[in-house]
Amino acid sequence: MRNFTFFKRLSSAFGDHGSNFKLVLLCTTVSGGGVLAYGEAVGASEAAVPEKKKVVVLGTGWAGTSFLKNLNNPRYEVHVVSPRNYFAFTPLLPSVTCGTVEARSIVEPVRNIFRKKMVDVQFSEAECLKIDAANRKVYCRSNISNNLNEKEEFVVDYDYLIIGVGANVNTFNTPGVTENCHFLKEVEDAQKIRRTVIDCFERASLPSVSEEEKKRILHFAIVGGGPTGVEFAASLHDFVTEDLVNLYPGIKDLVKITLLEAGDHILSMFDKRITAFAEDKFRRDGIDVKTGSMVVKVSDKEISTKEMKNGGEVSTIPYGMAVWSTGIGTRPFIKDFMSQIGQINRRAIATDEWLRVESTSDVYALGDCATINQRKVMEDIAAIFKKADKDNSGTLTVKEFQEVLDDICERYPQVELYLKSKHMHDLADLLKESKGDVEKESIELNIEELKTVLSKVDSQMKFLPATAQVASQQGIYLAQCFNRMEECEKNPEGPIRFREEGRHRFKPFRYKHLGQFAPLGGEQTAAQLPGDWVSIGHSSQWLWYSVYASKQVSWRTRALVVTDWTRRFIFGRDSSQI
Repeated sequence: MRNFTFFKRLSSAFGDHGSNFKLVLLCTTVSGGGVLAYGEAVGASEAAVPEKKKVVVLGTGWAGTSFLKNLNNPRYEVHVVSPRNYFAFTPLLPSVTCGTVEARSIVEPVRNIFRKKMVDVQFSEAECLKIDAANRKVYCRSNISNNLNEKEEFVVDYDYLIIGVGANVNTFNTPGVTENCHFLKEVEDAQKIRRTVIDCFERASLPSVSEEEKKRILHFAIVGGGPTGVEFAASLHDFVTEDLVNLYPGIKDLVKITLLEAGDHILSMFDKRITAFAEDKFRRDGIDVKTGSMVVKVSDKEISTKEMKNGGEVSTIPYGMAVWSTGIGTRPFIKDFMSQIGQINRRAIATDEWLRVESTSDVYALGDCATINQRKVMEDIAAIFKKADKDNSGTLTVKEFQEVLDDICERYPQVELYLKSKHMHDLADLLKESKGDVEKESIELNIEELKTVLSKVDSQMKFLPATAQVASQQGIYLAQCFNRMEECEKNPEGPIRFREEGRHRFKPFRYKHLGQFAPLGGEQTAAQLPGDWVSIGHSSQWLWYSVYASKQVSWRTRALVVTDWTRRFIFGRDSSQI
């Protein structure tokens, strides 16, 4: 029994500290004695383990969450810093303002998103105060107060920094906007608007309020005729006409909704057919659409507007609640970061086509806080010509051009857009156009002729819109790049480096537009899909339902959103202030 206990203890010790033992003991009973054999064993843990690169992700919006969901390389140690510990499905915020969907239904805790991943991820609920690009440090302040009611500050080091913090609301320095208007960027904004709408109806129902004051209180003004402003106006109209009129019958005829837009039309980024239908439908629904009206001042009870067409006449509009939904601005610490790296007087961080911040090697920016600075063809025309002219003849043949055509189109997407606008298949057709009736095979161009041919290509360059769709695709793209970082270092898969030797590690980011929706109320939605396909009506509304349900980040939120829609169809919208 004593021998058994000894071997048990020895086995346990060896199992717990196997990597530290260099002796293997083998004891047997031989002629009443013991035989001791020695041998060396090297533990597996002594093998060299590559050091993990530390990736800091700022923000849990569309860009940051898409990056986290798709990052699968265990060689990274990820630290997420965000003032909110959840992801919000922002396209449904207008639905939250009117009780169509509950706020809890469109949010998903970020820890649920990455808790089952093989990647080591840490989360800190804090806001970024400053980025020190020179020393690779991020200065943060906790959102949670300690016992002394103070918020702790800390510093996070990084090897790679992913900036996906979105943007602030742009007030264009209009007096009174910050103090008197509601915004619609966060879940808290939508909840506050919902409470204010009900407050307005309750205040207008008080017997001591005059008729004139009731009209003012029940006048809802929306500034901005973009998708968010239009959808909120439509949602509010449905909420009032389908639900609140039954609860407040005595004041239903006093409600007024006004949509103010400085431009000539609402939904100017959509097809003209959608714009015309939306304006006509709003007028039929009784929503007052004022185009060409720029807001110049907002007080606690009135909005001052300047007419863009009638000689700049200024007029005032009394209101009970105002929602500001126009433009995006830069966050203060992003402005400071841009000044550090020489990007001054910009609205957003400039990145290259691989989402890497210009003038840095280890910082990436995506989503609303960044914009891709697409390189122009004419900036590299000499390098392109030299790379294609392999025989150094001083002229380019069609064959020589075709050999680098794919790399040119991949590196400069405006080339492909220009060819499509001209209904051409490839650059050979463009070369032939410049030479008239000459056969393709016999075409030769010198560098000056090539400059003439490609002189208008850069006119097709376009900035990407600040939408959830763009941010989501950028997050997925960057995660895929990080997943294959080591592989692509050895075997680059990107286009030719025209100014240098070799190839780029990755293919540049390419945005694929999947379409856009504009809910117009009354179970009607306008849809503009790829291929210039426009659909308006009830069928598009059901398409909207299916797409927005399928795009939820979890089955939990998907089930909750569908349940909310079903509840609304059966019982109506929730008009409580909770």
